[in-house]
Amino acid sequence: MSQPRPRSEPVVSAAPFKEKLQRISHGELGLIPVLAALLAVGIIFHIASPYFLTPRNLSNLTLQVGVLGVMALGMSLVLFIGEIDLSAGSVSGFCAVALVLLSAQYGLPGVLAIGIAILCGAAIGGIHGKLVTLVGAPSFIVTLTGLLVWQGAQRMLVGNQIGQILIDDPLVISIASTFMPFWLSLTLVLIIVGASLIYCARQLGSNRFSGAADRLGLIARSMLFPVLAILILAVLSNHLGVPVLLLILACVALVLTLITEHTAFGVHIFAVGGNAEAARRAGINVAKLKILLFSSCSAFAAFSGIIAVSRQYAADGNTGGGNLVLDAIAAAVIGGTSLFGGRGRIQGSLLGALVIGTVANGLDLLGHSANVKSIITGLILLGAVSVDMIARKRRIQSGAAGA
Repeated sequence: MSQPRPRSEPVVSAAPFKEKLQRISHGELGLIPVLAALLAVGIIFHIASPYFLTPRNLSNLTLQVGVLGVMALGMSLVLFIGEIDLSAGSVSGFCAVALVLLSAQYGLPGVLAIGIAILCGAAIGGIHGKLVTLVGAPSFIVTLTGLLVWQGAQRMLVGNQIGQILIDDPLVISIASTFMPFWLSLTLVLIIVGASLIYCARQLGSNRFSGAADRLGLIARSMLFPVLAILILAVLSNHLGVPVLLLILACVALVLTLITEHTAFGVHIFAVGGNAEAARRAGINVAKLKILLFSSCSAFAAFSGIIAVSRQYAADGNTGGGNLVLDAIAAAVIGGTSLFGGRGRIQGSLLGALVIGTVANGLDLLGHSANVKSIITGLILLGAVSVDMIARKRRIQSGAAGA
């Protein structure tokens, strides 16, 4: 009879690959649907337009995704806890106009104007969070009110000025118009490759991955980001280089991934999203956490407005408007974030934004109108929600069967 394992020694599964397949069969699809959608969309537009996969167009695509990607990352945080923020677009526009006025009319340095705009967004989100937690009003109603209030405030800031309010601050403009030199991009790629190799070697040296399938799966996952980084460098270096905005987006996504997936705070986020009452009884300060996440969401919305200003060199009463906030919600859902809370990944939201951006970019190349973009984006969103609902039913059924 074998001796019991000491408590100090972690219990490690001998077959992670088999466990992964079992989770997929039970509805734990992860990033598979959004990756499949991105691949399908890319193939379709490559066939439809010879210009789609050119370095110039792919470089433009990375810049186009910047505004939506940052807002989608912030939106994910409130969706993780089962809430929603409909005011993100209006907050983005309000903070963008405030930034331009502070810089162009009051002469504030770019770094100070950017800081004030982001702090303004965070304060607005904090107000929304307090109304949701202290008053008990549904986040849908609170943020819908915020949408109207901050949209009106944005137009009041613009006032009677005709057209766009221009900005010429070099720091603000450089956010979306600067490209890294090749040597710096190559250095970053080498760092990514080296870090991935070290991680893979350490994991292979452990007792966790004993089977050939498990080891191959680990190697494939470890090489995913290095291969992706090499491809990005190889393609974009043929145009102007890797945009600084792409690096910023990747760094923000990495930090949020580490926070949500590798910290106790991240555990609290998904615990509240899964069952807020149970989380409260477990000692989690649910109200404080919700206020912080609403504040973070609006801060990211403000940052997306700053990126929009950087791309357009200006702001007006329509900045942050249109379907931007709905596209941000759609990006998170397409990326696997559940509207019921408690499920989702930061990488998925970023990939969802890339799907929407790719669709918009491809349709622009083909000369289709904004109406066609809306229809196709809506159909993709419906497909993503349907996949999520089917997977949710399978998880419930497998849980019942397991019980």
